Amino acid sequence: MAEYDDMTDEEYDALDEKLTRTVPKLGPNGTGFLSQREMRFFGLTNMTVNYLLTKAMTVHKSPAQIIDELVGKEIAAVSA
Repeated sequence: MAEYDDMTDEEYDALDEKLTRTVPKLGPNGTGFLSQREMRFFGLTNMTVNYLLTKAMTVHKSPAQIIDELVGKEIAAVSA
């Protein structure tokens, strides 16, 4: 992540806006906005990336949707 250390506040804001407003899409070969490379950039392990890609392809959802569902389940479990 050192490559992003020299970004200006405006560049950070623009990147935040893009990540917040963009619906992640994953191609069949792991390409797209939320590709394997980007998921690893965010610190996900190979095991986690492989799980997300496999689950996403199986249920026809994006990895971001899978993450949202997992987090939702965790929040519901704590709230119950």
